[in-house]
Amino acid sequence: MASKNLQCIGAFLLPFFAVAASFDPFQFHQNVQPMGGGQGPFIPHEYVRFDDVKRQCRSVLSSASELTFDANRANALMPELTFVKGDWKQDTDGAPLMPFDGTDVSGGSADGAPDPMPLASFMLTHVDVGRRGKTALDVSGVLGVAISRNGTSPEMGPYVSPELKVWPGSTELKILFEGVYTENDDGESVLCMVGNAMLPRRGSDAGNPWDWAKNTDHDNFQPPVMKDDNVLLVLRYPTTLTLTTRAVRGELTSTNGKSNAAYFDAVHLLSQLGAYSNYKFGSEKLVEKACTPHPYRDDILGGGRGLYKGNSFCGILDRFSSEDVLAVVPNWRCNSTDATCRRLGPFETDKAVDATDGAFTGVSIVMQDVRCEPRNAPSGESSARVSAVFRAVPPWEHKYAAGKRSGLSGMTLSAEGVWRASTGQLCMVGCLGVGAKACHSRVCLYVQTTFTATRRSITVGQITRIDGGGAAAHFPLTIKRRVHPTELWSRFGVSGGAPLSMAYNYTKVGQAGEFLRRSEPFDFGTVLAKSLLSYPGIAANHADDATSLSSLADDLTLHVAAVPDPFPRERFERLFFQLEVLSLGSLVGRTSLAAQSTPLSASSWVQPQPESSSTTWSHPTESSLLNVSAELSLSGDTNVNASSVSRKSYVNVSSLFLEGVYNPVNGRMYLIGCRSIRATRKAFSTLKEVEDGMDCSIEMRVEYPPTTAQWLINPTAKVRIASTRDPGDPLYFNKTALQTLPILYRTQRQDILSRRSVEGILRIATLTAAIAVEFSQLMYIKANTEVMPYVSLVMLGVQAAGYSVPLITGAEALFARITAGSDAAVPPSYEVDRSTLYWTIDCIVKILILAAFLLTLRLAQKVWRSRIRMLTRAPLEPGRVPSDRKVLLYSSGVHLVGFMVILMAHYVSVYSRPVRDEGSYMDARGKTHALREWAVTLEEYIGMAQDFFLLPQVIGNVVWRINCKPLKKSYYAGVTAVRLLPHLYDYIKAPAINPYFAEEYEFVNTSLDFYSRFGDVAIPLVAVALAAAVYVQQRWNYKIISKTVKTQQKKLQHLGSRVYERLPSMSSGNFEAELVSGVNEGVGLRRDTGLS
Repeated sequence: MASKNLQCIGAFLLPFFAVAASFDPFQFHQNVQPMGGGQGPFIPHEYVRFDDVKRQCRSVLSSASELTFDANRANALMPELTFVKGDWKQDTDGAPLMPFDGTDVSGGSADGAPDPMPLASFMLTHVDVGRRGKTALDVSGVLGVAISRNGTSPEMGPYVSPELKVWPGSTELKILFEGVYTENDDGESVLCMVGNAMLPRRGSDAGNPWDWAKNTDHDNFQPPVMKDDNVLLVLRYPTTLTLTTRAVRGELTSTNGKSNAAYFDAVHLLSQLGAYSNYKFGSEKLVEKACTPHPYRDDILGGGRGLYKGNSFCGILDRFSSEDVLAVVPNWRCNSTDATCRRLGPFETDKAVDATDGAFTGVSIVMQDVRCEPRNAPSGESSARVSAVFRAVPPWEHKYAAGKRSGLSGMTLSAEGVWRASTGQLCMVGCLGVGAKACHSRVCLYVQTTFTATRRSITVGQITRIDGGGAAAHFPLTIKRRVHPTELWSRFGVSGGAPLSMAYNYTKVGQAGEFLRRSEPFDFGTVLAKSLLSYPGIAANHADDATSLSSLADDLTLHVAAVPDPFPRERFERLFFQLEVLSLGSLVGRTSLAAQSTPLSASSWVQPQPESSSTTWSHPTESSLLNVSAELSLSGDTNVNASSVSRKSYVNVSSLFLEGVYNPVNGRMYLIGCRSIRATRKAFSTLKEVEDGMDCSIEMRVEYPPTTAQWLINPTAKVRIASTRDPGDPLYFNKTALQTLPILYRTQRQDILSRRSVEGILRIATLTAAIAVEFSQLMYIKANTEVMPYVSLVMLGVQAAGYSVPLITGAEALFARITAGSDAAVPPSYEVDRSTLYWTIDCIVKILILAAFLLTLRLAQKVWRSRIRMLTRAPLEPGRVPSDRKVLLYSSGVHLVGFMVILMAHYVSVYSRPVRDEGSYMDARGKTHALREWAVTLEEYIGMAQDFFLLPQVIGNVVWRINCKPLKKSYYAGVTAVRLLPHLYDYIKAPAINPYFAEEYEFVNTSLDFYSRFGDVAIPLVAVALAAAVYVQQRWNYKIISKTVKTQQKKLQHLGSRVYERLPSMSSGNFEAELVSGVNEGVGLRRDTGLS
């Protein structure tokens, strides 16, 4: 009945649910959102200062013309009239706008600190479309004014309030405005607005009104402010964005009297129209004056070979130049006056740029607001009209933060010009700062499609002075945008055209070949190793296959941490080693499945070397060599306490352009490196063998690990970098030797845990052998019952403890996985561990460990029972029954002394380093744990004690003065071999642990023993010595004991004690011999059914 009622109620409510589901309260906002941004029509806003606006903006309103645009145009004003990080300056009449706390830099470094930057951002937050007059629109906005040393500006948005923030190194002020938008007949759009602000309160001292601004770093600091509504903002925008009319000018003033505490001097704002404004090309006369005749012959054009001349120039320019950083080439060829050679082209720079003395270290150019309009000439030639703004960035300013600035000043160069496909040259006229009077510069840009060892830039340009222009003389300023090898992976596919065809001209192959010949003399051992090992390469029948070359380039590309080689004892700088392959053979970049249909020759080109060139050298493996070009990047942690000498050597090779040959027969790459030289013009004149401003007297060898036998050879790459210059040369640097962390090739990435499976199989084999020899020992004492009491229980206990540890830890891990479920955090390798192979190996190993553990316990049980039987039959002389008390005491003493010695040696090694290691470590799950050195050493020593499992037996043989053979030869020799096999494996295999998962190996558990080069040799020697001692004791020691017994027989009889006599064992293995008192009267033999 209840279910029927629920069905009726559901059927009744279903139409209402359908109506509610079909209603979307945000549908209207989504449909009317204007293109390019703007606000929805339902955002409420209240305008309450009409009278103030009319009074303060009377002159603006009187010159306004009639507005003719519709509501959509009005809504698009919001993004168009917004600008970010413009410039501002204030008249210095004694009433500054806001304070600045310069305590972010200490007194000693204040002189070298950069000057704070005055930045201003404006955002139009609302346009009242419903109440539009004939000549004005009601608008509101927010202005953010900042003084910042690091280039930050206030966060803008429609829901902000008046605010003042002051902290060391930065001051931010937000002012809310409302007013009108108008247009006049002078080609301007004007915003006139009145604002509400929270202005800083001045102190009583007129000479130092901001005394309170020196303690802004205190907690809960609140600057003293006062509310002021008498703020006026007037912004003037050009209606049309062109080369010479792109500046946005504004003025922020106080309408208070000068005697008012809230009065401040006028603030002048300067910015430019942004990306939401349409650019109008129309400066043909200025471009013609700068670029006639076309092409302009500068130092870069040359013969025009290797330049892009396709029809996708706009796409390439947008991808690789817009808001990108262009490096500045030093004026090392300048032979004019110091003032001319020191200038950064036409830019008006600060003291930081002048201090570089023409080297321009850290100086760059940012290309902003790139506009490119492709078109075709009547003759069919492809061309494009381009406009952009070039901004000079000093060394102290953040490069990418500078790309977001919009101010126009002497550090900006507005440019417009034409690119023609026939020449591959983009020639533009440049105007410094604001207005057409400063258009005295010429900018030529090129897109290069051919790379060499010294030319790795995709965009290259030069800024020169137009003759007769009246600008200050300067040396041609060369700029370039370096291409990173990863950017070639897509073959520079751009929208609007075919993929860009790239080429590489190998010019250092001859030098690399000579380097190879010097480094690889004929050696029979090397030839033998080559025949057994294989290295990354390509099949002979796929030598020209783009896919094979691309795969090999991926294998040769390295992104891995590196350490000095050999590993130093002192603290060193942590490095990240990046070797990016740019081209390999005839392939430039990488290929993809989508690009395989394109012929290889269309995407790469290799300039043939003339027969007389130095590249015509001979070598036995010349046919297998592959030409290669790459780029090296070394980055490190500068916070570590590395030595200055080591850091200086890394700085010399931190960035290298490489070219050479790769030998796939032995996995070695021989490269010639080129590095950029940042030096003054005078210093350049003293340098020798400089190519295009680069030092190419560098040799680098990379040794890759083999693809085979990776379990026996450390899978790390070795790098050697050396300068071929004389030690007295200014560009000479010491040799650098590095070794990377373990790496994996593409074919090995699917077998990350292959070593674990192999070690699991070895573990199974060794456990099986251990079980076999323990079973043989059990059969041995069954057949020779008289030796049973002389087997050391401490020895068996050590072995049982060794077997119990993996059983306990494995069970804990297993139950943790079962109880945790799928949502809990699991070790990284568990996702792979769930495969059937590894699960089967783990189960077999656990079963074998359990069997060995139970078999060891059975041996201990037999020994214990035999000793109890002896004691019950001779209660008056318990000293004649073997006891492990002294054995345990002596063994513990030996291990305690050994542990103390090893612990002291470990602490001496650790504390001898200049900087101690951190006292914590992070596990595989990212949790931090305290690191106790003594606990780690103790855990490792316990594992080593299991290797010396025969030590208690050796001590017991001496204490008991045995006259028998308690241990079977195959038992103690076999268990010793099983315990030492992991050390032998660890000695010959690669010493590096698995770099991908934190879990240990199956076969070699480095946390339960001392696995090192010394330990892998010393521990087996001691274990073999113990086995030899047991062998000697059991074979020869009983003769010495027999002689001793004969000499002491009279003393024993004189004591009147009843001496125990050992009866010979019965021939049957199913009986145990019993020890009787005196004679064997009335005492029978009891069958031992313990083994049945």
